[in-house]
Amino acid sequence: MSIWLGRIGANAIGKLRIHSDTAAIVWGVFCAAFRRDTWPRTVRNVFARQILFTGYEASRFIALLAVMVGISVVVQMQVWLARVGQTGLLGPVLVMVIVRELGPLLVNFIVLGRSGTAMATELGNMKVAGEVNVLDAQGLDPFIYLVVPRVLGMAISVFCLTIIFIIVSFFSGYLIGLLLGANPGPFVLFVESVFRAVSPQDVVNVLVKTFIPGAMTGVICCMEGLSVEASITEVPQVMTRAVVRSVGALFVVSAIMSILTYV
Repeated sequence: MSIWLGRIGANAIGKLRIHSDTAAIVWGVFCAAFRRDTWPRTVRNVFARQILFTGYEASRFIALLAVMVGISVVVQMQVWLARVGQTGLLGPVLVMVIVRELGPLLVNFIVLGRSGTAMATELGNMKVAGEVNVLDAQGLDPFIYLVVPRVLGMAISVFCLTIIFIIVSFFSGYLIGLLLGANPGPFVLFVESVFRAVSPQDVVNVLVKTFIPGAMTGVICCMEGLSVEASITEVPQVMTRAVVRSVGALFVVSAIMSILTYV
């Protein structure tokens, strides 16, 4: 029994140490972001490329997904709204479903699957090829050059893509409501109902559910990628671990924020 309890305790302590390390690195990234010496031209170039790959190149797919989600949500609820005679609730219901939960979750999943795995694979291959040691030998801090711009680029991209997702899904939801005869009312009144439904808690909710999971995904993928030792066969393993840990962190942050904001 004592051996079994010891193993459970050791496993719990190990998990807690990993989570504390992740939180410490996230904090270190945000602290480094406000120092002027963190941003030489080479780091700015890495940051710009990360924004381009994670944010800009994914924007069209995110917009297409938002159109489909807006249509799906309105199709599911337009019958119920028509039955109760409350078609004016279309805007508030979209805020409740998309702004508070669905938008940040879906965007984080897309960014993780598209950019997080690529980040872990890239850094893992760099570690195997010895490029990280070369950067260190040249006087470039791997944390500043490799981690900081990637984590910040991912966090900012998740936030911007979430805003795009929300706006596009609202427009598509309104248009499909018109086509289905849900009578959402004039567009100006629809926009007013949306703004009335958005509270300060919703703004804080979106900020936390985009920046924090985005930064944690970036940190986890960088940590796993840089944990590769010498074999290229480790790269798929660290990529899998990065996905699993990032998904877990996403749901934990989302659940905690929903409880603190709306309960």
